[in-house]
Amino acid sequence: MILENEYRNVRQTTEKLIQNLEPEDTVVQPMGDTSPPKWHLAHTTWFFENFILKKYIQKYSSYSNHFDYLFNSYYESQGDRVLRVHRGFHPRPLLKEVLQYRSYVDEKIISLLQTNKDPSFHELIELGLHHEEQHQELLLTDLKYIWSHSPLPLCYNLSNKNDPSKPANREWFKIESGLIEIGTNDTSFHFDNESPRHKQYLYSFEIASTPVTNGEFLEFIESNGYSSFQYWLQEGFHWSIEQKIQSPLYWKKESGKWYHFTLNGYCEVNLQEPVTHISFYEADAFAKWKGMRLPTEGEWEIACETFGSRDTTYNSLESGQFHPTVVTQPNSAFIGQVWEWTYSAYLPYPNYMPWKGSVGEYNGKFMINQMVLRGGSCITPFKHIRSTYRNFFHPSARWQFSGLRLVRHES
Repeated sequence: MILENEYRNVRQTTEKLIQNLEPEDTVVQPMGDTSPPKWHLAHTTWFFENFILKKYIQKYSSYSNHFDYLFNSYYESQGDRVLRVHRGFHPRPLLKEVLQYRSYVDEKIISLLQTNKDPSFHELIELGLHHEEQHQELLLTDLKYIWSHSPLPLCYNLSNKNDPSKPANREWFKIESGLIEIGTNDTSFHFDNESPRHKQYLYSFEIASTPVTNGEFLEFIESNGYSSFQYWLQEGFHWSIEQKIQSPLYWKKESGKWYHFTLNGYCEVNLQEPVTHISFYEADAFAKWKGMRLPTEGEWEIACETFGSRDTTYNSLESGQFHPTVVTQPNSAFIGQVWEWTYSAYLPYPNYMPWKGSVGEYNGKFMINQMVLRGGSCITPFKHIRSTYRNFFHPSARWQFSGLRLVRHES
């Protein structure tokens, strides 16, 4: 019954996220990294149908023979599929049919949940729910990028109950040299890339108690940080020139003031909020400009576990409080404000083992040419806010709510 209720809640939450949208909002795909909101609704349903219903129901009748092709994401084992960059090419099925598809699959999953006691079945359901929560965050992140291209005033009408007038005071937390452990062997749900728990040796360092703010990043912009090659990795510097990047994504300057696009529309940049929507290249350049660096993921995780219970004021125009699965984001010094770039490549932990079967493609195949982010953002579902969670993107990615935290050698 508990898992059945959780299933209903997660699935309903996804549909609540599109209540403020019109069908036309759900079909657009301005770049390859994003997916249309309608695709997220269908793909998460395909996941349950393809990996669970087809496995546990004999002679299962698919909702549509075309949906395997349209809504498979990247699973080579599951056959041919639409190219990621072409997900927005297809106006059909209509949004109303995708919602019917969701109801069709939900009815059958709930029926199985009431009768099937197989632990492997329950593990797949749990994975499917965490997978859908990941797509809830992606749906909103992608929608923000989609809407940012419109000349019309668009607003998702998020509630924002935070007080932006109380910036958190920054402290420097010291970690001594020594052998530490990161990752998890916990029996509660975690993604395969979070395990196994293993040892790392760290040299002593100091880490900031708060992420870098918009105000601090504005100083970098105004000191010509984007044109100062000495702070940049060569690949990042040429990327910024080629892409004509001179500020975080969504920022623009008008009449001497900086504004940025949010899901609540264009707003003046709040200098006290954590800077978001910057690439690894920009985060690394800023850290070097400050005479500091980004933390490794081992440094970040041990600092989070050591100091993460300390409260700090969290400010955002896009507060996670609007999210139906999030009642209160943890206001710790390290969690739930912004995804933070680390200086760690996304690689398998020692003795990493992918999940068995087709879902083994979930994480391991992406462990190349990407960097790890930690922490969770203002729109990350509550259950994904944990010290061991490893997010990962290419160094040039900016459409995520990505920022940074500084590390310095002990003073």
